[in-house]
Amino acid sequence: MSVSSSCSLSLFPFFSPCLCSLSSFFSTLLFSSCSPNSQSPIFTGILLSPAHPCFFAFSLHLPSFWRLPTLPSPMFSPLLASLFSLLSFSPPTVPVKPRAMSQKKIFLVVVAISTVSLLLHHGGHLSWTMEAFHLGCPALRSHPAPGLKPKHTNVAFLKTHKTASTTMQNLLFRFAERNNLTVALPVQACGHQFCYPRSFTSHFVHPHTLPPNIITSHMRFNKAEMQRLMPNDTIYVTILREPGSMFESLFSYYNQYCQSFKRVPNGSLEAFLGEPWRYYRPDEKDSMYARNTLTFDLGGDKDRPATDVAYARAFVAEVERVFSLVMIAEYFDESLVLLRHLLSWDLDDILYVKLNMRTLSSKRSLTPGLPAKIRAWNSLDARLYDHFNASLWRQLSALGPACVAREVRLLRRAQERLMRSCFGGRMPLLRSAAQIKNKDLRPWQPSGKVDIVGYDLPVNLSGGFSSLAQELCLKLIMPEVQYTRVLLRSQSIRYRRGYQLRPPQQSHPLQQPIRTGLPRHTQIHRSQPPPAAPGPASGTGSTSTSRPAAGTQGRTTKLGSSQTQAS
Repeated sequence: MSVSSSCSLSLFPFFSPCLCSLSSFFSTLLFSSCSPNSQSPIFTGILLSPAHPCFFAFSLHLPSFWRLPTLPSPMFSPLLASLFSLLSFSPPTVPVKPRAMSQKKIFLVVVAISTVSLLLHHGGHLSWTMEAFHLGCPALRSHPAPGLKPKHTNVAFLKTHKTASTTMQNLLFRFAERNNLTVALPVQACGHQFCYPRSFTSHFVHPHTLPPNIITSHMRFNKAEMQRLMPNDTIYVTILREPGSMFESLFSYYNQYCQSFKRVPNGSLEAFLGEPWRYYRPDEKDSMYARNTLTFDLGGDKDRPATDVAYARAFVAEVERVFSLVMIAEYFDESLVLLRHLLSWDLDDILYVKLNMRTLSSKRSLTPGLPAKIRAWNSLDARLYDHFNASLWRQLSALGPACVAREVRLLRRAQERLMRSCFGGRMPLLRSAAQIKNKDLRPWQPSGKVDIVGYDLPVNLSGGFSSLAQELCLKLIMPEVQYTRVLLRSQSIRYRRGYQLRPPQQSHPLQQPIRTGLPRHTQIHRSQPPPAAPGPASGTGSTSTSRPAAGTQGRTTKLGSSQTQAS
């Protein structure tokens, strides 16, 4: 491309991404030539090196220079310093009058400032990059981008109870669907969880969901069986919650199901904690909700005495060896930042809406002294939480507090934009199950004493949304039981289509023979069909399984290595 040297301006490729992103806007201002001797107030020039793939000309009325918006904030001072250093480029070979050169320098400054200002208002991704430039943080680039590691797609998330794990499960379900991944789901006899509280075995996995990339439904962790099922490069993640608030939630949520809670007069948490051994039976049905629930979910011995410090230390160390990240519910967004870095995911991959929440009237405030009693009764859970809460903050410190705070801000802004787009330009209101018209969005209610709230989509959502956008908004707020059912249906359809095209010898080893129910060793009340409606075991659903026989629920020595586990 040849242009008159008296009107060509060269910007180094430093600005090329910014300028190329505005090519459609500037295309209307393209001029084919200009005259340096013209008295017209319009100057035009090529805004990139001729070797660069992005070319366009820009025209600007000089009188409008004085009507430019306010200069960018000080965070752009390094950028502007680089800009002004460009003004010292060598003069063109053709002599140019000093006045013309001065005008060109002014023009160059105006173009750069205008470009940055426009992108600040209209380009969210640039704002991420510029904020990172100011703080010295890595830029939040999205895939595909040169230099980024591929997204890690093999993830095992141990879904613990009353820890915001349903919100995390929804995030993983949506990630799997967007990326055409397979999620391991339970066989129908197990309901929507892997026959909890039985120790996990691969026989609990529905054959149409093999081989899996992601597993995230409730289970009692069994390391050996999980490693048998999942790919070798699987990253293991789980989440914990502060023992006081978690136990209050468990006591409220399972009050009508856990016998240790039901026998407490007037459903008094204070009475239970005053004399826990008066009400607690270690070997009875649902006792895992009444003591060290996190430890039980992780495969440990919930009834190990608090005086057995050696066991507690060994158990914490084993959890740390297996799980690459242990999230903390109280710092959910900060935990997601670490997860994003660990898995090399994009910001859009960790957007969420809080699910499975109780109303304020269903929550109890802990009176003075109760938190200490809860920690003493759940000493193993308290040790787990203290250790991994400290570990989380060490990891956040290594990433950089300022950078973490920046990513949290960007995450919350992106979530707000998504929520407003899904809910008609405003933030959604929490609704009781009775107020939600769409039955696929009604959360399960554990009892009449606890009100679990959810969301409903606007009636006129379909008016301005594509079917894909409607589905995104629907899945974003879909409760666990319904989403599990939808996902199993879609994966079964995909499985059947692929099975017809697959050679007979190519199948996952766990699919031979294909099981339509539980193996014979599983303790099921055969006279009782699987329930159609969800029940209590996960907080949003139930199983049809009976519990292990007396004396077998909590006896473990290693992570998930129960002496009574299914073979």
